Amino acid sequence: MKQKGKEANLRPWWRRWLRNIVDTSVLNQEELLDELRQAQKNNIITPESLSMIEGVMQVGNLQVRDIMIPRTNIHFLHLDDDYHTILKMVMQEGHSRYPVFDMDRDDVEGILLAKDLLKYVGKEDTFDIDDILRPATFVPESQNLNTLLSQFRNSRNHMAIVVDEYSGTSGLVTIEDVLEQIVGDIDDEHDDIDDKQNILDQGEGRYTLKANTEIEEFNEFFDSDMPSTNFDTIGGLVTQKAGKIPQQGDEIKLTPFNFIVLRSDSRRIQLLEVHKQ
Repeated sequence: MKQKGKEANLRPWWRRWLRNIVDTSVLNQEELLDELRQAQKNNIITPESLSMIEGVMQVGNLQVRDIMIPRTNIHFLHLDDDYHTILKMVMQEGHSRYPVFDMDRDDVEGILLAKDLLKYVGKEDTFDIDDILRPATFVPESQNLNTLLSQFRNSRNHMAIVVDEYSGTSGLVTIEDVLEQIVGDIDDEHDDIDDKQNILDQGEGRYTLKANTEIEEFNEFFDSDMPSTNFDTIGGLVTQKAGKIPQQGDEIKLTPFNFIVLRSDSRRIQLLEVHKQ
């Protein structure tokens, strides 16, 4: 009996906590979420805690393809790039890790860490990219995020190259991308737009923008008159037009603009691409 009591005390704290605030007779995940939302309304748990619990539960339902950074948004380095070319890219983009390819972008040879360039300061002529290139981790688009998170923890890698069914490079995913599904936005080194720049011109009439860009800022940038009566942000306006929370790859038209969702989760849009028709 003493042993059983000891084992009971070793049960995860969150299980005991959940039993105290929710009806454990619930039959499915949606009923459990309803109980948790009611607990939040009753001020038993905070909105932030509820959001993270929802995120944890949602991670199990998502695949890598749902959150990856698309291939077109990746900043690659070439195996033949010299020290100064690489340094220029690092200074321009500000990331800490870069995929390095050889023949083409489906042929990723490894990952370069920006900090490894420091050893060549003052002796740039001795630079050899092969000496600092680290092995790349490859994961399929269909891999579950729970599995990916475990893989990141076990391997201590922070980045993986996403491949399609033909072994071609389709995107990139980081541990921060997975954690954002749980805790919300993190100041992420791989985000294409920094905090000081919500809208970025990608050339050829294509722009990327944060979904939380205010409609007023959007209208000023594009000299447009998108309505701001009911919503403050472009993400809210696009979501309202879609009638649901759009997923990555969804296309929404708001004349005269065409929006494509680049990144989103179960709760909100994060990054959009926009073309002016």
